[in-house]
Amino acid sequence: MTTRKQMTIGQELARLRNTATWSLEGLLACWREEKSLRQWAGLNLLGWGLLAVAGLSTAETVLLVALGGLVMVVELLNSAVEATVDYVSTDRHPLAKKAKDIASAAVMMTGLVWGLCWLLVLLG
Repeated sequence: MTTRKQMTIGQELARLRNTATWSLEGLLACWREEKSLRQWAGLNLLGWGLLAVAGLSTAETVLLVALGGLVMVVELLNSAVEATVDYVSTDRHPLAKKAKDIASAAVMMTGLVWGLCWLLVLLG
C-alpha cells in the first residue's frame, strides 16, 4: 500500500495559487497570439448584450452563455493542439495537418451548435 505525504494547508494554497497563475498565463498567451479567441470573445460579448435585452428565460440564457463559453474552451484546446504540433516539428506532415484540422473542426462544430441554438431560441 502506497502512502501519500499529506500536504499542509499552506502547501495546498500555494499549489492552488500556482495552478491559477499558470492557467491565467495560458489564457493571456492565447489572447495575445490567437485572433480567433478574441473574435469568439467579441461574439460572446455581443451575445451577452443581446441577452440583456431579449427577455429570454433563465434556461435559455444559461444555455446560450454556457455554449458561448464552451466555444471559447474548445478554441483554447485548439490553440494548445496547434502549439504542440508546431513544437514537435515545423515540417509539413499529413498527421500534423490532420491533428490541426480536426482541432479546428471541433471549434467549428461547437460554434455551429452555438449558432443553431441562438437561432432556435430566437425563433422559438
